[in-house]
Amino acid sequence: MPVRASPSHGVLLDRSIRTCILLSMPRASKFDEDQIVKAAGRIIATHGPSGATIGAIARAVGAPTGSIYHRFDSRDVVLAKVWLRAGTTFQAAFFERLSGSPPRKAGLDAALYMAERVRLHPQEARLLLHHRREDFVDRGWPAELRRQAIELGRQVEAELARFSQRLCGRADARTVRIVAYAVVEAPFAAVRRHVSVHEAPPPYVDALIRATYAAALRLVPMTSRSRRRS
Repeated sequence: MPVRASPSHGVLLDRSIRTCILLSMPRASKFDEDQIVKAAGRIIATHGPSGATIGAIARAVGAPTGSIYHRFDSRDVVLAKVWLRAGTTFQAAFFERLSGSPPRKAGLDAALYMAERVRLHPQEARLLLHHRREDFVDRGWPAELRRQAIELGRQVEAELARFSQRLCGRADARTVRIVAYAVVEAPFAAVRRHVSVHEAPPPYVDALIRATYAAALRLVPMTSRSRRRS
C-alpha cells in the first residue's frame, strides 16, 4: 500500500527545493566595473591619480574594498582602465573628425574639437591633459592593458601620417611633425592652462587655434593634386 505524503511534508519539500535553487543561482553584483571606473575617474580628476586609493574609490562607490578587489586585481589595473577608457573615447571622436573631407577643413575641425571636448567633458580633459600616462603607474599593468596603451599610441602616429598624406600628398617626418603641431600640439597648449585651473576655454581660444593652424599649414609643401583636394 503506497505511503501518502502529508501536506506539511509537501510544504517542507517545496521550501527545500526553492532554497536549493536560490543558493545555486549566481548573485548579481551590486557594484559593476563601470561604476568603479567612473568613480575612480571622478577622484583622479579632482585629486590626481595619487588620490585614487582603493579606500577612496570604495567610499565613492559606497562599496566595501573587497568589491573593488573582486573586480580588479590591483589599484594599478583600476587606474589603467580609467586612463585607457578616456584615451580611447577621446581618440575615436578626434580621429573621426580628422578623417572628414575636404582634408584642410577636417584638420581644422579636429583642432577646434580639442577646445570643444574640454568644454563638454572637463573631467576627461583633466585625466588626459593634466596628467601623463606614467602618472597612472603603468608599470603594474597586465600585458593586455599595456598592449591597448601601445595601440593607442600607434593610432596617433598612423592617423596623423594618413591625414598628412591626404592633406598634402606626403607623409615624411618633417611634414607629419608640422601637421601634428597644427592639429594636436598647438590646440593642446591652447587649452591646457584652462584645464589646470578648472575653467572652460574662453571663445578666443578657438581664434588662437584657427590662426595657429593656418600659419602652420603655410609651412607644409602642397602637391598640385593635394591643393585641389584641400
